[in-house]
Amino acid sequence: MSPESSSAVPENRRGPRQLLPQGSQGRNFGVPEPDYDPSAPEDLTILPVGSPATVRSYVRELLRRHRRTFALLIVVNTVAVVASMVGPRLLGGVVDDLAAGEQELQLGRITALFALALVVQTVFTQQVRLRGAMLGEEMLADLREDFLVRSVGLPPSVLERAGTGDLLSRITTDIDRLADAMRKGVPQLAIGLVWTALLVAALCITAPPLALAVLIALPVLFVSCRWYFRRAPHAYRAEAAGYAAVAAALAETVDAGRTVEAHRLGTRRVALSERRVAEWTAWERRTLWLRTVLFPAINLSNMLIMGGVLLLGGVFVLQGWIGVGQLTTGALLAQMLVEPVGLILRWYDELQVAQVSLARLVGVREIEQEAGSGAAPGGKEVRASEVRFGYRADVDVLHGVTLEVTPGSRVALVGPSGAGKSTLGRLLAGIYGPRRGEVTLGGTELSELPAEEVRRHVALVNQEHHVFVGTLRDNLLLARQNADDAELWAALGAVDADDWVRGLADGLDSEVGSGGLTVTPAQAQQIALARLVLADPHTLVLDEATSLLDPRAARHLERSLAQVLQGRTVVAIAHRLHTAHDADVIAVVEDGRISELGSHETLVAANGPYAALWRSWHG
Repeated sequence: MSPESSSAVPENRRGPRQLLPQGSQGRNFGVPEPDYDPSAPEDLTILPVGSPATVRSYVRELLRRHRRTFALLIVVNTVAVVASMVGPRLLGGVVDDLAAGEQELQLGRITALFALALVVQTVFTQQVRLRGAMLGEEMLADLREDFLVRSVGLPPSVLERAGTGDLLSRITTDIDRLADAMRKGVPQLAIGLVWTALLVAALCITAPPLALAVLIALPVLFVSCRWYFRRAPHAYRAEAAGYAAVAAALAETVDAGRTVEAHRLGTRRVALSERRVAEWTAWERRTLWLRTVLFPAINLSNMLIMGGVLLLGGVFVLQGWIGVGQLTTGALLAQMLVEPVGLILRWYDELQVAQVSLARLVGVREIEQEAGSGAAPGGKEVRASEVRFGYRADVDVLHGVTLEVTPGSRVALVGPSGAGKSTLGRLLAGIYGPRRGEVTLGGTELSELPAEEVRRHVALVNQEHHVFVGTLRDNLLLARQNADDAELWAALGAVDADDWVRGLADGLDSEVGSGGLTVTPAQAQQIALARLVLADPHTLVLDEATSLLDPRAARHLERSLAQVLQGRTVVAIAHRLHTAHDADVIAVVEDGRISELGSHETLVAANGPYAALWRSWHG
């Protein structure tokens, strides 16, 4: 009889497993530890993995939030376990009575008590399962919500730099792995601990000498678990990092499929993917072998407990130290002890596996939020002063750049590919912060302003345009939630999108995005520009917003864009020089520095780098 026996062994695990920081190494036998580590610093992504202290703090926070549900689970589990021990106690009493020569065993009362205990156990076991599932689902929902809220509040520069594979594996694989641990692992571990404690206490009360049998198995459990848990964390962590590397390689290859095909990089990308898969599977074999050592050791400890009770109990009965009934009860309790011990160890292993998935998710808590100082900009002028910036430590992309953008002007950034144009644009938009120097808005450093305040004044418009799942109205209200229908239609009209929207059967209530109306790339960009009209920033940083569209759609959208730009300050990153021709000021960016600054006519007459670019582009 057991209060919960359906989940003693976790489901077969697939995919990456990971743990806390690297454990001890060396003295390995069997399957050797691979000599490469995909979690090494050179392969780390921007998003950090939470420290053990961060993970423990978050777990305590979750338990505090759900302390009532957790306490109720412990209570119903205690009742179920106590009810399960009634049977062994009654049977032990019957054996004692028979040994004492009792003629009347009162079988009717014993049967009634046993039936009542069985009913209580059945009812409360169902409650254990129900309350455990509720606790797991509530904690999982909180985890998902916390991760989402924290992620959308991350600094834009962090999200820009985060690897596609790392983000994808956290949002999908890590959440999926934690789903099983949250739904089953945490409740089952709590159940197993209460179950074991009550059984050991009952064994000590019923037949104290038999409790010594538990001590026989402790050395085996201690040595095997210590051996396993010193090696498993690093192996699981490396295995998970290897899987993230596989996901990154595959996602990047798919996303850049046309580029791979155009440059005939298929063979190299396949070779990279195969190498990543080989590294991952090597760690997979390593972790599998570790479990093939642990689980037999658990089975051995179970046999030692049961065998110790029977052998010691037989000696104690012969010596007259305990009765036959006590031995019977003790043997049954020891047999019942096998299941919760296995439950604890197996789910503890599963939770160790899931612990780094949790660490990866709560790792975003260790990223500083851009709270700002609460300062407000004193004007609309954007200025970069002696700005230095690089994506890696001590490797600058921009070298002492100074640029002033006066309100209402149009500034074009031109130069060869890789010169730093887009990087400078992102600094001016507040996406990145300079390593040295400062970028100010109205005399106030952008780094001192909250991200939402920066977006009210300065916006980046690039080739990426997103249509979110929901109605067209919902997509527009993302920019300004209190906008009424008249303002939404005015924004659509400003970008020449009102005609095709009015042609939709449901108008603003038409479902768009995945599973809804499929909009063309040009229409998606118009939706994005309409959101920009509603947000109404006074400064726009344009990174060739129409460069990915076909020429006809691009020309139409450029007319829409021209209406949006009317009366605003514009910094245009010009990959095509016709964009720069009509700008008030052209900044030529070369090797991370501004080499020329002036109007189109002035720079052409100067016969410098811009004039060379213009002649090569214009023929």
